[in-house]
Amino acid sequence: MMLFGKISQQLCGLKKLPWSSDSRYFWGWLNAVFNKVDHDRIRDVGPDRAASEWLLRCGAMVRYHGQERWQKDYNHLPTGPLDKYKIQAIDATESCIMSIGFDHMEGLQYVEKIRLCKCHYIEDGCLERLSQLENLQKSMLEMEIISCGNITDKGIIALHHFRNLKYLFLSDLPGVKEKEKIVQAFKTSLPSLELKLDLK
Repeated sequence: MMLFGKISQQLCGLKKLPWSSDSRYFWGWLNAVFNKVDHDRIRDVGPDRAASEWLLRCGAMVRYHGQERWQKDYNHLPTGPLDKYKIQAIDATESCIMSIGFDHMEGLQYVEKIRLCKCHYIEDGCLERLSQLENLQKSMLEMEIISCGNITDKGIIALHHFRNLKYLFLSDLPGVKEKEKIVQAFKTSLPSLELKLDLK
């Protein structure tokens, strides 16, 4: 398991190099492998541990309830009782998470904050999937979406299902075209939301 974590970190680091279009296909395939959902693993270790493994394998970080430190090393995931570590926050900056992996999020009950920054595989369907998860609809308090070029108005509007969302920051999203429509939609559906926009 330690070897896999080291290899995945090295491979995620390599994908930032300029490659030909043929190797782009390879990296897309490899990232899809990293995102594949193993339902047996979720059943065996619980949703928080399985989601932690998925997120770290893809280059994201997690923070657990009661801890200040971000967990970013796959090889140093905490051991002990499986129900002890509950994910409170996710920072997916420059990670390779994609829609096929979002089933990992289904059993998470305590996630309060998600940051998606420079996530090249994140698209509207990902946000729609997230917003349909009942546990997240209750627990989510803060979200930041920055420099995710595949996100459009449709994905952002779907976030209104997070009924307890208190803070939403949107920045550098060229696919988002109708800012005023978004502002009005959130004023209606989530009147107490602090919405910050840094969009052109």
